[in-house]
Amino acid sequence: MSERDPKQPGLVGRRGRRGDLVRKVRGEVRYTDDIKLPRMLHARLLRCPHPHARIVSIDASRALDEESVVAVITGRDMPRRYGIIPWTPDEYPLALDTARFIGDAVAAVAALDERTADLATRLIDVEYDVLPSVLGLDDAERRPEVGLGAKGTDNISKTVDLAFGDVEGALAGSDLVLEGDYYFEGTAHAPIEPHCAIGQYDGDGLLTVWSTTQVPHYLHRELSRVLAISPARIRVIQPPVGGAFGGKSEPFSLEFAAAKLAMVTGRPVKILYTREEEFYAHRGRHPMAMRYVVGAKSDGTLTAVDAKTRIDGGAYSSFGLVTTYYSGQLLTLPSFAPNYRFSSTRYFTNKPPCGPKRGHGSVQPRFAFESMLDRIAVRLGVDPIELRRKNAVVEGQTVNGFRVTSNGYLECLARVEEASGWKTRRGKLGFGRGLGIASSAYISGTNYPIYPNEMPQSAVQLKVDRSGVVTVFNGASEIGQGTDTLLATLVADELGLDLGAVRVVSADTDLCPVDLGAYSSRGTFMNGNAALAAARQIKEKLTAAVADKLGVHPKDVFVTRGALCAVGREADAIAVTEAIQLAEARFGTLGATGWYKSPPKLGGDYRGGTIGASPAYSFTAHVAEVEVDPRTGVVNVVKVWCAHDCGRALCPTLVDGQIEGSVYMGVAEALLEEHVIDERGLHRGPSLLDYRIPTSLDVPDIVSILVESHDPEGPLGAKEAGEGPLHSSIPAVANAICDAVGIRLHRLPFSPGRVLSALRRREAAHGGVAAEEE
Repeated sequence: MSERDPKQPGLVGRRGRRGDLVRKVRGEVRYTDDIKLPRMLHARLLRCPHPHARIVSIDASRALDEESVVAVITGRDMPRRYGIIPWTPDEYPLALDTARFIGDAVAAVAALDERTADLATRLIDVEYDVLPSVLGLDDAERRPEVGLGAKGTDNISKTVDLAFGDVEGALAGSDLVLEGDYYFEGTAHAPIEPHCAIGQYDGDGLLTVWSTTQVPHYLHRELSRVLAISPARIRVIQPPVGGAFGGKSEPFSLEFAAAKLAMVTGRPVKILYTREEEFYAHRGRHPMAMRYVVGAKSDGTLTAVDAKTRIDGGAYSSFGLVTTYYSGQLLTLPSFAPNYRFSSTRYFTNKPPCGPKRGHGSVQPRFAFESMLDRIAVRLGVDPIELRRKNAVVEGQTVNGFRVTSNGYLECLARVEEASGWKTRRGKLGFGRGLGIASSAYISGTNYPIYPNEMPQSAVQLKVDRSGVVTVFNGASEIGQGTDTLLATLVADELGLDLGAVRVVSADTDLCPVDLGAYSSRGTFMNGNAALAAARQIKEKLTAAVADKLGVHPKDVFVTRGALCAVGREADAIAVTEAIQLAEARFGTLGATGWYKSPPKLGGDYRGGTIGASPAYSFTAHVAEVEVDPRTGVVNVVKVWCAHDCGRALCPTLVDGQIEGSVYMGVAEALLEEHVIDERGLHRGPSLLDYRIPTSLDVPDIVSILVESHDPEGPLGAKEAGEGPLHSSIPAVANAICDAVGIRLHRLPFSPGRVLSALRRREAAHGGVAAEEE
């Protein structure tokens, strides 16, 4: 196979703007709600006003009497359960017999316009038998008789107990053992674009659903199963998505309702969630109560970690089985102990269901564990960065059996240490200002698909036109992270094309091969490998045709920008377009498919040992600098340095954007965000006026540092960059607050009230002198 001319700069590794930037700035991108079809109806969902209630009866006659109301459906019209995890399908598109949280959908109304549909929901008469409810972790533990669990005898969703090594013996032999309790409040995704879906059922019996989903393939499967339609008669199209962050990674009530109403009425039906509905539909980050016991030797060597985690899952399973495992399995990199035990229990509560949010299941325990590491370092008089270096898992396998193929962790630590002036500035900035360090690792895609099968996890098809245009048909979901630009860059670079000659068609189940979706940071690794495999097949044909034309051996042909050349015959360069035509004449119409399937037998040899296993892991280190006002308790994050090992930065501008977005979200969760459901089951503030997220004026200065460890199995060495850079930003802020004013905060967010309370407790305990809590 020929190679690229090393003297010619390629597209990979060069900074440049993303392919859809101009169209977005000009307002030319059509999102789901921008789609308007002839004769389209609008629908709204009627939602339960009780945290837990049995549905005695539903009478829609008053709504149907309205002239502009076309149809009403209830749970009886779609009586099949669904769920993103095939082992835990526990939801109905519309609640069938029991509603399990305030906001659970019980009926849907289609009308000529959205306002009429909304008013008609208020005309549906529902008789409820209100049932006992549980609205928090303590409540769920204390009152098993409410019976939200699968067997009806408790409120447990999933329990995982795993142990590796002799934890008790290691703790007994430790020079220092610290314990800590931590609480991470739930948070919402708060995307700019709310959920939206359109269903169309044509005269030939083809159901088409446009959706803001980030998993079109899984939606396609669940629509077929729930609506009892052959998958061959369903098409799912995902238009450009205005933000998702994990919140659109499973089917929702609106997609089923829009599809069913379209089938009932014979007309297209659109459902658009309001911002309030967005908060109640939720699937955001789980609240977690975590207790950690960590042992260490006097030199800072970690000996054992014992973790107990209680998880508030809300009303339904969602990804909860995976969340429960992730809360313990994903903690064993990048710095860890040789002995580990964790017990995690996810509980059902009568609250909006939780699911995956950027850094699924592992952001919360990372906050707790990295805070514990900082406490240990301070108690032992060891530099926190040196403690992490000493305990780094650099190569081989983790304590729970996950292989590590590339690791730039130590370089990440070194880079943030140098960039932040850590050695000369930590602890020396004066009272009220401090630096904090934290580190993390994350998966580059899950090793196994959500439903068991032996087929590829990602695939790409290329169509090569004799005009020189190459079209990439790609099942992956572009949700704002830049997947389309990444794939165009890889294909253009491999074939010597300009980016403008590559078109990308994504996430249409009729046109594109299957990809499992945009979740678990799988895009770069899996989609990228698939695109490279297809492009290299085309490249082989181009080089063969050019070699034949020039009378040289194919291995002497190399690709450069815009042309193919032979070694020593550079003056006889053949333009890529001509090379395509030569290849088409020789081989026939040009096209190729590429696919990716993760290596077999990854993970530990024990029950659940494959959950958390990944083809590769990214590594991150953060240093945060904060100011704390001791009079008001206000924390200001001044600057964050983030070094991220992405394997190779294929599109550095995109990687920078992912790092900056991750840090932004981490700082937001550290200081502001909390998705709180009160004692009545109502959201404390389901709007962007009340749910606090940073504005552009609140964003700290972010220094993005790219570390490239070149993973041997990644596309051109690349790994993930979309979620990993979030995790350790939160504990870095927590540790910086301690450096600034000597307090440890164990509960998120770090609000002014919590900071002031901690400062006052410290003053009372130490006679007016702030000191670290141990």
